[in-house]
Amino acid sequence: MRAYDLLHMFARNGRPTPLGQAFAEYGRIDKTLHLLSILDPIDDTYRRKLNKQLTVQESRHRLARRICHGNGGQIRKAYREGQEDQLAALGLVVNAVALWNSRYLSAAVDLLRAQGVPVKDEDAARLSPLGHAHLNVLSRYAISSSAPAECLRQLGEIPELSDGEGAVDEEGV
Repeated sequence: MRAYDLLHMFARNGRPTPLGQAFAEYGRIDKTLHLLSILDPIDDTYRRKLNKQLTVQESRHRLARRICHGNGGQIRKAYREGQEDQLAALGLVVNAVALWNSRYLSAAVDLLRAQGVPVKDEDAARLSPLGHAHLNVLSRYAISSSAPAECLRQLGEIPELSDGEGAVDEEGV
């Protein structure tokens, strides 16, 4: 079925068909349930889940803005295909940074556990690969097409912290 045929089933001459009206009403029911779940004063589980997802999306956008800073955060291509190419490249770099950070966060947690430092699973689950304080985005980089090395760079030394030191802010930095 073509999209045109589907749209024709939902509306004719600018007015919704009975089937189109039924879909619109069903959508209103779902939207109302969604809003009631957000505003529920007793059970805030849904609202917390939504806020968590928004935080992840905002962190990804923050990382993309940091990476895109080299052009002043602007998409400079005048034509649509160029803009799409520039955005696709930005998405690729953001995904590469997230993958790189994930590998090193996992290696750091494994190293801590191997050294006998207690790392709770719920704390490790809260680590985000979208941190970017360590990124240098104001340089030029040469990327070769050679095969990647089989191992990661050596992780830094773990400093001795007294009680209360080493607190992490909300940004995770």
